[in-house]
Amino acid sequence: MGKLFGTDGVRGVANTELTPELAFALGRAGAYVLTKERHHSPKIILGMDTRISGDLLESALTSGMCSMGATVYIAGVVPTPCIAYLVRRYSLDAGVMISASHNPYQDNGIKFFNSQGYKLADYIEEEIETAIEGGLDALPRPDCSGVGTRRTADEALEDYIEFLSGIEAENETEIKIEAEADIKAEDKGPGGRLNGLKVALDCANGATFQAAPWLFESLGASVSVINNEPNGLNINEDCGSTHIGGLIKHVLETGADVGFAFDGDGDRCLMVDEFGKVVDGDEVMSICGAYLKNAGRLKQDVIVATVMSNLGFFIMGEKNGIKIEKTNVGDRFVLERMLENGYNFGGEQSGHIIFLDHNTTGDGLVTALMIASIMKVTGKTLSQLNVLMETLPQVLLNARVDNSKKDMYDKDERILSAIDAIERKYRGGGRVLIRASGTEPLVRVMIEGRDKAELERDARELVDLIEDVLGRN
Repeated sequence: MGKLFGTDGVRGVANTELTPELAFALGRAGAYVLTKERHHSPKIILGMDTRISGDLLESALTSGMCSMGATVYIAGVVPTPCIAYLVRRYSLDAGVMISASHNPYQDNGIKFFNSQGYKLADYIEEEIETAIEGGLDALPRPDCSGVGTRRTADEALEDYIEFLSGIEAENETEIKIEAEADIKAEDKGPGGRLNGLKVALDCANGATFQAAPWLFESLGASVSVINNEPNGLNINEDCGSTHIGGLIKHVLETGADVGFAFDGDGDRCLMVDEFGKVVDGDEVMSICGAYLKNAGRLKQDVIVATVMSNLGFFIMGEKNGIKIEKTNVGDRFVLERMLENGYNFGGEQSGHIIFLDHNTTGDGLVTALMIASIMKVTGKTLSQLNVLMETLPQVLLNARVDNSKKDMYDKDERILSAIDAIERKYRGGGRVLIRASGTEPLVRVMIEGRDKAELERDARELVDLIEDVLGRN
C-alpha cells in the first residue's frame, strides 16, 4: 500500500480511489490511534461539505469509528474550521472532516483533527497508516455492549456562528485604536455591528452555503449571495475563491461594499473590493497584519507566509516594521512555524489565513469578519484600506517533466547557470523561485519583477530548458 496521507489528509476520486472500504479503515484506525492512551470510549465529531459522495463516506467512517467503541457526533454540512473549533468547544477526542476543499465534486477527502483542533502531525498520520497496513483485525474490538453509537450534533452550526459572532465583536474593540470614524450608537450591540455594510457572498455551492449568509445577516449586514444552491455536483464549479469572476460581476451589479469568495470547505477566503478588484491573501495579510500590529495584537510583530507570497508583500513588511517569515508552500507549514515560535498570524496568497488567537486552522469566515470589522470601525472602503503593498507582476509557468526527474532540477549545471543568470538580472527588483510539484510531474517556475513581458520571456525560456534537460512529459 502506498502512502495514504498527502499534504492535507487523504484525497482521491470518490468510490474508486477513496472507497468506502478505505474510509472504514481510516475511521477504525484513526479512532484507535487518536484515543488509545485516553482509556475511555472515544468521542469524535464528523462533518462534511456538499459533495454527493459525502453521505457514502460519512456512513463508512462512522461505522469504522463505532467499531472501536466511539460515539460519533454527526455535524452535517459545516465548514472545515467549524470542526476544528467544535472539537475544543465540546471537549472531544478528535474531529474528522470529509472534503476535498477546492477540488471538483468527483474528488473527496478525509482529514483528521486532534483534541486541540489541529491537523495531525506527520508521525500520527504514519501511525494510522501503519495500523491499516498491519491489518484492522489486529486492533481492539469491543464486544457488542461496547460498540459505539451515532448521534446528531443538532447545534453544531449554531454554536460555530455564535463563536464567530464573538470574534467580530472582540476585534472591533481591539482595532478601535485605529478608528478614524465614530460608530453610531445604534450600530453597536448584538445583531447590528455590521449595520450599513453591503456584503456579497460567493459560497462556492459548498460548506459555507448556510453559515456565511447566516453569520453576516445576524450581524446586521445587507447580504446578497451567489452559488449557495448545492446539488452535490456543483461545488467549486466556476465559482468560489478559485473562479472569482462571478463574484466580481455580482459586486459591480449590486453595488456591494465588499465581496467574499470562499472555497468548497470554507477554510479560505479571497475578496473583491467595491470596484471589482480582487484582493488576494497577501493583501489581506497586509491589511490585517498592520492593524493587529498597531493594536498591539501581532505577536513579536511577525507574519508567517510562504515562499509564494508576492515580493511586494515582503517590501510592505519592511516599510511597516513587520517581520515576515517564509515557509514552504502549504498552510500546514505556516501553522507549524507559528506554533514553534509563538506567532499568532499567518497565511497564504491563496486565501488560507490563520488567526491563531481564534481558531487552529485557516478559517474563511474569520478572515471575512476581520476585514468587515476593519472596514466598519475605520469607515474606510476596502480599496482605501488596500494601499499598504504594491503587488509586483508575477509569472508562474509549469515545466512538464519526467516525474522521476522532477527533483533533479537543482542538480543540473545548465539549469543552475540559467537560474543564476536570471537572479543576477533581477537582483534588487525581482526574484526567481523554482520548486518541484509535490503531486504532479511538474517543475514550477515563478519569476517576479516589474516588466511582465520580460518576465514571461525569461520564464518561458527557463521552462523550455528544464523540459529539455529533464525530459518532457
